Amino acid sequence: MSAETSGAGAGTDGTGTDGTGTGEPESRQWKFPTAYTVLAVVTLAVWALAFVIPPGRYALDDEGRPVQGSYERIDGDQSFGDRLYDLFLSPVNGLYGVQDPATGLVAPGNTGDLYGAVSVFLFVLAVGAFITVTFATGALDRGIGRLAHRLRDRGILLVLGVMVVFAIAGTVEGFAEETLGFYALLVPLTLALGYDRMTAVGAIILGAGVGVLCSTVNPFATGTASSAAGVAIGDGIGLRLAMLVVLTAATIGYVLWYARRVKKDPAKSLSGWQDGDREASASEAPVPDPLTGRQRFALWFVALTFLFMIFAIIPWASVVEGPDAASYPWQLDWYFPELTAMFLVAAVVTGIVAGLGEEGLTSKIVAGFGDFVGAGLVIVLARGVTVIMNNAHITDTVLHSLEGVVSGTSSGVFAVAVFVVNIPLAFLIPSTSGHATLAMPIMAPLADFAGVPRSLVITAWQSASGWMNLIAPTTAVVMGGLALAKVRYDRYLRFVAPLLLILFVLVCAFLVLGAAAS
Repeated sequence: MSAETSGAGAGTDGTGTDGTGTGEPESRQWKFPTAYTVLAVVTLAVWALAFVIPPGRYALDDEGRPVQGSYERIDGDQSFGDRLYDLFLSPVNGLYGVQDPATGLVAPGNTGDLYGAVSVFLFVLAVGAFITVTFATGALDRGIGRLAHRLRDRGILLVLGVMVVFAIAGTVEGFAEETLGFYALLVPLTLALGYDRMTAVGAIILGAGVGVLCSTVNPFATGTASSAAGVAIGDGIGLRLAMLVVLTAATIGYVLWYARRVKKDPAKSLSGWQDGDREASASEAPVPDPLTGRQRFALWFVALTFLFMIFAIIPWASVVEGPDAASYPWQLDWYFPELTAMFLVAAVVTGIVAGLGEEGLTSKIVAGFGDFVGAGLVIVLARGVTVIMNNAHITDTVLHSLEGVVSGTSSGVFAVAVFVVNIPLAFLIPSTSGHATLAMPIMAPLADFAGVPRSLVITAWQSASGWMNLIAPTTAVVMGGLALAKVRYDRYLRFVAPLLLILFVLVCAFLVLGAAAS
């Protein structure tokens, strides 16, 4: 998942960041710290700052949201020992901390609330189990392989088809690291069609990346951020769908423009040509095995599962008939507990129909839990930082300092500012879930002061995260993909720079429109 990149470099095969090999032992090459290390440093820094930042508190309205202009300083009531205890327990409190209504402090408990990440943690594990079982059927990779081979003689349709599929996968489930398995298929195909290696890189990285940038129901981006912001996952989905269509079209158009340009004049290739690149033949590309009936079912079932998830989380009453949910009987109002159960059931059904067997199914579910437990831990560690700030009563103080910046600005300017501010944060914290959990407790209440819905802040935040992760050298998606395609990082930056500017302008325009319509 793009959400869970943890600072991996170009890979573990000894290649450098340009994918060409440096000849140096890997141990001598500096690597950006993983998300876990970054969050540990952030935890210590926030804990230390809590001794300097004065405590304060906002009055809350009936919905539990801060009332603008009601901030006041309060006396700090935590001793050094209490704060040291909070630091020690921050990961535990981040998982299932419970807020004491009398004191406002978060302490360990056996149920989760706004401050506990246990519901999101289990949700991530369930999605991991479902995705792992789906990949075990061979349906997804074989289906994409068949599509690519069928279009091998129609280059434009090949690039278009792959990018559309990857964008859809990116917007619904954060499809990113999974793309690394497709370079071995798509690089030879694009070369055989007269394009270069950069065309394959653009189709894969940018296809999935623009889908993640325009996440609609991506559980690792939209889901985690919505949980941290205290809103439904389906809030704001209309704007995000519009962004998905327009930004995906712009990205595909850009890659197709480059591909045609290179095919017409190979000297204009930004990736260059290696021995054998120009001699490849489309007829020599291997033919993927056909899909079995069970694999076809798995593909359809995956699509239906995510479509049902979208249906279950959209606030239909507000969209169709007004704010009274009771007047709309199809309103499900599903949230993380129901979605967790849904993905677990879907994993079991997929495994049974695919014929994995009892042992194979259970092993894949457990393997999925294991593969995604790191993603869940990132959320837990980030939520622990929020707990430290809450217990020290400095969250409202930070919010108050930003309230003055927001006051007097237009809603459109505020939305764009949230987008811009989160771009460098996305570089420092490449984990989408960790970034969301850290940023939303501050950014979401600011939306109330600026007079825009919290869902717009989520859209701005995930756009920043997705935009940065198209080029971040801290992600395995970019660096690992370039290494597999044998494309240098500096040349990839030259290729993607114009598109980044186009996407930046389009995102800002959509955020302004969204703010104006709110």
